[in-house]
Amino acid sequence: MPFAAIGQDTKEFMLKNGMKIIVKEDHRAPTVAHMVWYKLGSMDETNGTTGVAHALEHMMFKATKNLKSGEFSARVAALGGRENAFTSKDYTAYFQQIEKSKLNAVMALEAERMAHLKFSQEEFSKEIRVVMEERRWRTEDQPIPKLYETLNSVAFAAHPYQNPIIGWMDDLQHMTVADAKAWYERWYAPNNATLIVVGDVDAAQVRQLAEKHFGKLKRKPEPVTKPQNEPVQLGIKRATVKAPAENPYVALAFKAPPLRNVEKDTDVYALEVLAAILDGYDNARLNAKLVRTERVANTAGAGYSSYARGPALFVLDGTPANGVTTQQLETLLRAEVERIAKEGVSEQELKRVKTQLIAEEIYKRDSIFGQAMEIGMMEMSGISHKQLDRILEKLGSVTAQQVQAVAAKYFGDDSLTVATLVPLPLSEKKPAPPKGLRH
Repeated sequence: MPFAAIGQDTKEFMLKNGMKIIVKEDHRAPTVAHMVWYKLGSMDETNGTTGVAHALEHMMFKATKNLKSGEFSARVAALGGRENAFTSKDYTAYFQQIEKSKLNAVMALEAERMAHLKFSQEEFSKEIRVVMEERRWRTEDQPIPKLYETLNSVAFAAHPYQNPIIGWMDDLQHMTVADAKAWYERWYAPNNATLIVVGDVDAAQVRQLAEKHFGKLKRKPEPVTKPQNEPVQLGIKRATVKAPAENPYVALAFKAPPLRNVEKDTDVYALEVLAAILDGYDNARLNAKLVRTERVANTAGAGYSSYARGPALFVLDGTPANGVTTQQLETLLRAEVERIAKEGVSEQELKRVKTQLIAEEIYKRDSIFGQAMEIGMMEMSGISHKQLDRILEKLGSVTAQQVQAVAAKYFGDDSLTVATLVPLPLSEKKPAPPKGLRH
């Protein structure tokens, strides 16, 4: 195999309570990445409580049955480790990076807060204020994130991806400690969690530690959820965002398929290659033509990720140059995809892009933490991490005809949402980041 394999040298087992354990031994350095992933994110929230997944993530660093508020982080720091957490649309994850002899200690800490978190009104009131400030700082005061929040809310009519991960401000203002507690009690259970350990460890010993710390926790009934499938779009959707900004900006989001079946979903791999042809390296098509040669854009990009529990989007975006309107740039961006649909790509360009794309995927595996992240993201999207190497093979087998075919298939008006940023005058004072921001 022409690349470093990741799937074939992992060990996977299940505790009796339904918790999945994945271990990958990597003995290059005496360190370990220890991660607990919960298969729930903002897509699992309901109207009125958007942002609760992220709010609970903040609360997970507070008091438990046997730990005082803040003691979790203090203990990890005392062990010489670093730790944090993150919430996405699809999952919530907690991690520690530590010296290998400290694995037992951090596993005990993580098991403690999985089962014994306490909910103080005082602590919740503090944290929800931090979350609201984080929302102001990261979204409401930032024109591009604000635009993408609006884009998602318009692109998705029914699917919960329409809601921001951090939640709508009104929901945050009305959120209660009871909301956070109910979320924790419903979803935080060993049978909704995957433990991933990568590093200088012995898989059999990790299994013993997992049995010791997590094996005693009780499983919970699995909540029944509904798919909330997106209805068929019937024409272009448009949104305009007016916000203080230096330049106008436009983003075009096309509905595209997510990866569900590694062997059958061939369009997904062709779309990944198409995104790389457009914007996968310094002299890729959008940058080379629109920015450097024709100078009609200051920036021009493309992005697509097929790893998702819900629907996927293929995004084209850019900042027009002086004298160019966002409508003109919108047409020019679409024209580059249409050119590939009509003319195709050369074998030389295709080979270069696939080599670059696969190399970037392999570079992610250089670090212990990078490997753990890749395994976790795959597992949470519903694809076994053991398929990672097969996915690289499938990317490598994409043909020029397949790239041309997806360029013609997925970029019509009926799958498109356009969001345009209209810049307002900038205020002189920039807001400071909120205190207590964890990530």
